[in-house]
Amino acid sequence: MSSHVKGVFNHLDSLITAIDRLRKADFDDYTVLSPLPRHEIEEAIYDNQPSPVRWWTLTGALIGGTGGFTLASLTSAVWPMALPAGKPMISIPPFVVITFESTVLIAGLATLAAIIFHCRLPATDLPIECEDPRYSSDRFGLVFHDLEGARKEEAMKLLHDAGAEEVSCADDEDDATELVHEEA
Repeated sequence: MSSHVKGVFNHLDSLITAIDRLRKADFDDYTVLSPLPRHEIEEAIYDNQPSPVRWWTLTGALIGGTGGFTLASLTSAVWPMALPAGKPMISIPPFVVITFESTVLIAGLATLAAIIFHCRLPATDLPIECEDPRYSSDRFGLVFHDLEGARKEEAMKLLHDAGAEEVSCADDEDDATELVHEEA
């Protein structure tokens, strides 16, 4: 029977310590909950690697810039105008505005898509343990999914030793009200 393990932390430092210890113990299927965005959490989750969102932004910018310049160039080539004094039909200076605007537009949309994807939004499938109202106020949380047996006990001990003020466990068949609490 698989279960969810939840740790509630009063301080950010305790949460970061728990993430580091759990990564060293090869736990990887967890959700971190925070009342506000903190770069320390991102650094701990990604192991000091930069966020993958930047690659989405770069890809969107390249696609947008190329698409914008191509749009302006093909439009000028398909509907030619009488150009005085032998000026080129496809000229870079007038197309810079369209290229820049499409670069910013597509890069911004790609960034939005990346944030939605990497944050797993909308989060309709989160377990009930993630819906604790304290995570919107002043507490940090760490919820593990689908742990069994000794692995569940190990996770609970690591969370407790890292400084969690509350560690609880709920089985899939249990109601949300039937949590087993161990006070720190």
